[in-house]
Amino acid sequence: MDIVLDPPHGAGPVRLGMSLDEAVAAVSPWGPHEVEQDDDERTIYTSCGNVRVNILLEDSGKAVTAVELWWPGEGREADARVLLDGDDVFATPAEDLFRRAAERGWTVNTSEAEYPYIPGVSLGFTRQTSQEVPRTAQGLPIHVTSVLVAGEQYYN
Repeated sequence: MDIVLDPPHGAGPVRLGMSLDEAVAAVSPWGPHEVEQDDDERTIYTSCGNVRVNILLEDSGKAVTAVELWWPGEGREADARVLLDGDDVFATPAEDLFRRAAERGWTVNTSEAEYPYIPGVSLGFTRQTSQEVPRTAQGLPIHVTSVLVAGEQYYN
């Protein structure tokens, strides 16, 4: 299965702005889910194959504000691909992802090396893990370990 990232609109069947019920219905074919309430925020936890998916409803818990997808982990091959313009986000080296983003005219902010992001588009990445994975000379994982899709102003 492929989960296609469509920044700044959503990921796979989940669109930003969906209600809780709409988001749950969109991911119900993937299998079980859990909804957690924390003050005015809600999070839907689910997975597509072994790619973990967190759907965030941060503004009073009424509408989806972001979708975060997580690499399956050390020793596990993803049985679902997370695609950004055809690139497999968890299998393409991060530096290649960021170079291709720059070629599209996007600005990649790497001021925090473990948490690079692309403002405006709003894509955020994690390059941090305690697992034994191949690393760059700077000690960062070669591949990203998560990607977040959010609205255009998310990182402002």
